[in-house]
Amino acid sequence: MKMIIGGRKVDASDGKILPVQNPANGEQLDSVPSATEKDILGAIKNARNGKRKWAETPVYERADIFMRFAESMRKNKKELAELLTKETGKTLEFALSEIDTVQRIFIGYAEKMKHEYGKVLPESAQPGVENDIAIVRREPLGVVVCITPYNFPLELMAQKVAPALMAGNVVIVKPASDTPLTTIKTIELLLEAGVYPEAAQVVTGRGSTIGNLFSESMDVNVISLTGSTDVGVEIARKASETLKRVFLELGGNDAMVVLEDADIDAAVEAAAYGRISISGQICCGTKRMVVHKSVEQLFIDKLVARLKKVKMGDPLNPQIDMGPLVSESAAKEVEQQVNTMVEQGAQCVLGGVRKGAYYEPTILTNVTKNMSIAKDMEVFGPVFPVIAFDTEAEAAEIVNQSKYGLMSAVMTKDISRGLKLAKQIEAGGVVINGSTLYRTADQPFGGYKMSGIGREGISYTLEEMSQEKTIVLKDVLK
Repeated sequence: MKMIIGGRKVDASDGKILPVQNPANGEQLDSVPSATEKDILGAIKNARNGKRKWAETPVYERADIFMRFAESMRKNKKELAELLTKETGKTLEFALSEIDTVQRIFIGYAEKMKHEYGKVLPESAQPGVENDIAIVRREPLGVVVCITPYNFPLELMAQKVAPALMAGNVVIVKPASDTPLTTIKTIELLLEAGVYPEAAQVVTGRGSTIGNLFSESMDVNVISLTGSTDVGVEIARKASETLKRVFLELGGNDAMVVLEDADIDAAVEAAAYGRISISGQICCGTKRMVVHKSVEQLFIDKLVARLKKVKMGDPLNPQIDMGPLVSESAAKEVEQQVNTMVEQGAQCVLGGVRKGAYYEPTILTNVTKNMSIAKDMEVFGPVFPVIAFDTEAEAAEIVNQSKYGLMSAVMTKDISRGLKLAKQIEAGGVVINGSTLYRTADQPFGGYKMSGIGREGISYTLEEMSQEKTIVLKDVLK
């Protein structure tokens, strides 16, 4: 496939490419250009030159384009979902759901923008301005670079691109090198629906090679990234030199607290859902099981029984529960993390086996709150560390000792206890009696601490993607 720069499908200026593999079988699906500095600067120049034209496009026209795009996504749903499954390794069921989510996001922002209203400040707020009218309106920020990860390439692209475009900005999308194909196809559909060629471009290549070009450019106004905390910190540091805005949705070591009065079957199911989905490669997936000592063994026994039922295999097979990780190297990293935890004293009571890019559901017991995985080791795979606690205060301490704070959960039959504990947890969201894997299109999604800056969601992001301007009509009421 090609990059899309200025409405044209182009190769890298030096002809270099990156292969894209199917993690389920190791076969090469396709290849994409490995962008050069010249390519990136060209995309930025196109965006800068086209931003005024798109900003001046009436809201109703942008909304109509979004509606046409959503319909096109619906018509191409099967083809897109199959390609998404092949490049990510997620099950076809999850891929189909992701296409539906993209449609909801674009339609939601189109409807929301139609009802965004300006403000008129009171003319008698202070002496000397009694005859003035001050109009406050929102205007686009300019050029928005959207950097997306491999696990939800389409949904997280939509979470950035839809509000940016609907607010009148232009976008340059940089997908993950492992999973760029469906994103390119989707941007093609967006352009076919009527978005201006300069307003939506997609470039491909290694972030380590081209990322600094975006961060350092004076012509880029915003960088919106979903990715690792290390990358986010580097982007924020570089971007600060030009005072551009950064929105960062980063790592998480999301904890689910299971109190002694919890429905253990429901807790096990919530944990399994939050960790088996997409083979555990979800930033808000349940990564720490913090379980009261009185029900710890019961929870472990039921979790073992539940995970033994998980069917692994070709993610295109609708009978399969879990496919491979995004790559063999990703699976090897999880394998190494589990081995490290066993060296620290944890006991592997289920799983712990890797076959290529596949990694079996794995349960670690005897995990203490001082171990790496109980703090800041984010495992992006189907691993279930069980950490015991005695009191609710200790549970909150274990949850909050991590540098991350994305999502969390509390399992209890006493809603008052759940709410009390939720108030103590330092995280962007707390789900009571459900998995940490919870995100809706409207929810202001984001984290505390090193889990990021800003929020994404229809209820919130249009404001993030715009800025206020005050226009004063001086002495107009005289």
